[in-house]
Amino acid sequence: MSSKYNIVSLIRKKRDGESLTSDEIHYLIKAYTNHEIEDYQISAFLMAGFLNGMNMEEATALTDSMLHSGIVVDLSGIPGKKVDKHSTGGVGDKLSLILAPVVASVGVPVPMISGRGLGHTGGTLDKLESIPGFYTDMNLDRYIEIISKHNLVLAGQTKEIAPADKKLYALRDVTATVEFIPYIAGSIMSKKLAEGIDALVLDVKYGSGAFMKTVEDATELAEELVEIGERFGKKTIAYLTNMNQPLGFNIGNWLEVEECVNALRGEGPDDIMKLSNLLSGTMIYLGGKAGSVEEGIKKSEETISNGKAFQKWIDIVEEQGGDSSVIKNPGQYPKARYEFELKSEEEGFIKSMNSYEIGMGSLELGAGRKSIEDIIDPTAGISLKKKVGDKILKGETILTGYTNKPATIETVTKQLYGAVKISVEQPEPELLVTHVCDSEGTRAFEL
Repeated sequence: MSSKYNIVSLIRKKRDGESLTSDEIHYLIKAYTNHEIEDYQISAFLMAGFLNGMNMEEATALTDSMLHSGIVVDLSGIPGKKVDKHSTGGVGDKLSLILAPVVASVGVPVPMISGRGLGHTGGTLDKLESIPGFYTDMNLDRYIEIISKHNLVLAGQTKEIAPADKKLYALRDVTATVEFIPYIAGSIMSKKLAEGIDALVLDVKYGSGAFMKTVEDATELAEELVEIGERFGKKTIAYLTNMNQPLGFNIGNWLEVEECVNALRGEGPDDIMKLSNLLSGTMIYLGGKAGSVEEGIKKSEETISNGKAFQKWIDIVEEQGGDSSVIKNPGQYPKARYEFELKSEEEGFIKSMNSYEIGMGSLELGAGRKSIEDIIDPTAGISLKKKVGDKILKGETILTGYTNKPATIETVTKQLYGAVKISVEQPEPELLVTHVCDSEGTRAFEL
């Protein structure tokens, strides 16, 4: 690669608050991906952008650079509009395992590439791999083969997909430049666009258990994600959703799979069913199988009630090497050796549940990882018995914990007591979905 630009001059330009051109950003990212500039130089660029900001043109160029640092999958040979969903992550967020078979069973192809969990939020790949035999590591030929056969594939990111993003994220993690919306948006969208999608639905979470703590920050991220998607010619719709308490009742890998099985049988918790049907319905609409989101929601509900979504889930589990017997009969799955209950010390109503602390408690029990090398225990986790607004009696169980690490129980119990607040008066319910963002702007969600 020729030295078209002076690297130091580009860093200085960004340091001084100027905007880089699309060509300059493409040069920087390509040179870094090809090992032609040093980590310390691209780190300086990342910090300069973090401190001085990036406009939409720069954010789009960054996304495009990362997208084209590897292979962009060509799914044009598969009939229909290909649609995926991305969540910014939260405690108990297992919706991908529900909506993917739902949408595929209606006839919309879903090419889903997911990641692993780190910290208080779980990863879709970890949940899938809690199913004995289920594999997510595959080459692109196998990826295309599976989606051609089932309208669905559940895979991990391969080394061919957006390699620049992987390199840049590792640097962002150690240079305190993770929490920057243009970098977050570029990382998310480069991987999603590389899947071969035609449209995308986004679940942007805010609250105690989310990456974005406020509605305002979540709105800013949603708007940037949507604009990038639209600039790449992909119809994109984002919803802002509440993560001030865990989603559903189960937190932990197999526990969440089991809750997904219940949802696909039409027996999931209300919040899980409502949000899954909304996201699935939107994907069905963007996939051209419904004339509106409302019609898409009805089709989502129908394919669950008639059993087609559950059968699609069985089909994809078997196709990707999983043992479907534990899906059909979850009770036969091994249990953690130790369990404990958190009991209420007073009577009243559940006022709040700190999702972050509950997620970290689940991690300490073995359900998550502090570093990427940590091994996850699929049987560990937490099952809530109460949610915010529920009445509770003194001595009644708030939640049950499961672990194979008995030494953690005492510490985690104290942590969980601090995460749950009880009040005399019943709190006002919070909305699960507050806003929708699309090419027409952001507005309060109504359905």
